[in-house]
Amino acid sequence: MGSLIYIYTIVLLFAVVPLGIAKEQLSSRECENLGFTGLALCSDCNTLAEYVKDQDLVSDCLKCCTEDSDDSMSKIAYSGAHLEVCMRKLVFYPEIVGFIEEEKDQFPSVKVQYVFNSPPKLIMLDDAGQQKETIRIDNWKREHILQFLREKVKAASAI
Repeated sequence: MGSLIYIYTIVLLFAVVPLGIAKEQLSSRECENLGFTGLALCSDCNTLAEYVKDQDLVSDCLKCCTEDSDDSMSKIAYSGAHLEVCMRKLVFYPEIVGFIEEEKDQFPSVKVQYVFNSPPKLIMLDDAGQQKETIRIDNWKREHILQFLREKVKAASAI
C-alpha cells in the first residue's frame, strides 16, 4: 500500500509541477521599456546569466525572450514593416543609410518612418497592418537587414 501511495505521489508531481512552471511573458512594449528589444533567444539569456549575476535582469530577459526552436521562428512571416529611425541620428548609422538609399526598393511593403529621437528599429506588421514585433537594428550590417527582410517579410503579391 505504501508503494502505491509513493507511485501516486510521483505521478501527481510530474502532472502538476509543469503547470506551475509556465513561463511568464511580458508584452513587447514592457520588454522594450526594460531594454530588451528584438528577437533575443532564451539561450542568449542563459549566456547573459553566466556573465551577469543580477538575477532580476536575467529573469526579465527570460520573460522577453523567444524559444530557440528553429521551426517556430523560421515559419513566422510578416506582411510588411516600418523602418523607424531619427533623421538627425542617421549620420551615426551608415549601414542603415546604405540600405535605405540602395536596397529598400526591393521591399515595397517596407516603409521608412522618420521619428524624432527614435533608435533604428524594424516594426514588423501583420496582415491587418498591426504591430507584431519590434526589433532594434542599431548594430546590424546592411546584409543582415537584407537577409532578415527576405526571410521574414512576405513577398508582395502581383496585382
